[in-house]
Amino acid sequence: MSQAFPERSAPVRFASQFVSDERLWGRHMELAAIGAIADNGVRRLTLTKEDGRARAKVIAWARELGMSCYTDCIGNLFLRYCPPSASTNAHPVATGSHLDSEPTGGRFDGTFGVLAGLEAVQALQEFGHVPRRAIEVVIWTNEEGCRFQPAYMGSLAFVSPKRIEALLAATDANGTTVRDALAATAGCYAVDGVRSEPIPFGAYVEAHIEQGPVLENTRIQIGTVTSIYGIERFEIEVIGEAAHAGTTPLKMRVDAVAAAFRIVQEIGKALGDDGQIRFTVGKFDVEPGSATVVPERAKFTLDIRHPDQEFLNNVPAAVHASATSCGPPCEVHIRSLVSAPSVIFDLGLRREIDRIASDLKLSAVSIASGAGHDARYLAEHCPSAMIFVPSHKGISHNPAEFTSADDLGNGARVLTDLLVTLT
Repeated sequence: MSQAFPERSAPVRFASQFVSDERLWGRHMELAAIGAIADNGVRRLTLTKEDGRARAKVIAWARELGMSCYTDCIGNLFLRYCPPSASTNAHPVATGSHLDSEPTGGRFDGTFGVLAGLEAVQALQEFGHVPRRAIEVVIWTNEEGCRFQPAYMGSLAFVSPKRIEALLAATDANGTTVRDALAATAGCYAVDGVRSEPIPFGAYVEAHIEQGPVLENTRIQIGTVTSIYGIERFEIEVIGEAAHAGTTPLKMRVDAVAAAFRIVQEIGKALGDDGQIRFTVGKFDVEPGSATVVPERAKFTLDIRHPDQEFLNNVPAAVHASATSCGPPCEVHIRSLVSAPSVIFDLGLRREIDRIASDLKLSAVSIASGAGHDARYLAEHCPSAMIFVPSHKGISHNPAEFTSADDLGNGARVLTDLLVTLT
């Protein structure tokens, strides 16, 4: 463990025995009713009235536990448990995640990390743990990035305050800025204060559903996350020339879609498939969008992920080279949307998660995360780690997303005993 968290002189009994699977599940279902859509789905876009109502609900639960609530200029919420025993000179230990969802999201993505943190605080209170430092459960703003770009906006602003003004000026599809959306939701809940500068954390641990099939397929209960894949994401626009689909010979066409397909295939060929790469064309728009017109414009997103930073460093050059060789006779414009480095989590925290899982008789495995999380940016700020629990069939960002009450409880139990160790 880090020297900032010395071993306790006496063995720590299990605070996790006070985690209530029923209470944790019930809170998930209450939040799922806010922004509910068909088939058990959730639509709770960031900084909407639904997001505001969900935040208000969690704040109310936190206040019942004697926690205070602070915000910052990007709208992150910090639910602080700081009893008299906690030293004001020691950096708090933080946990949490996000409450915003995809347009057709599920009930557990992000929400579990927030509610597991709340459950852990309640369990350690019932256990009688006397913390030596404060615990903060954080609700990060705009993790998903589907209303405002970039994603992970709250955690990015936390570790890079110099970017806050640009982030506040970001707009959604209707032209609403983040600044205006924050003002519109400010009345949904009350806070105890606004932090002008980030408070340093001693450590950050994020509990999350896996969003993949590995844990369920191997029947393993806990994933100790070793790393997060780095991301290179682009928006590529190909400009051609509209023409009649019936009268224009193939050799005479300046077909934007045909050029876009060539570019995608060439990038895929250049990068190869080593079993670790994740390569996705997730959005593809065509104009004028008529069955009888040769497309004059194609615009698509390209999301490339890999755990090896050296591999990722070569991706932009491969994308540009492929566009140069395969784009003509069309014109091609490339815009970088996200360039997030791969992250390796703190080894001491990972070992402690493994030890706690073993003590609780829970099976555990080291696992890399192909999905991005706020912990990616917190790892730049303090020792950080993640705890995964299984996702049924690996489904996420989908109303069918599901994790059992038992699995949610197991993750919360590991988190609880880890917080006891760290505080």
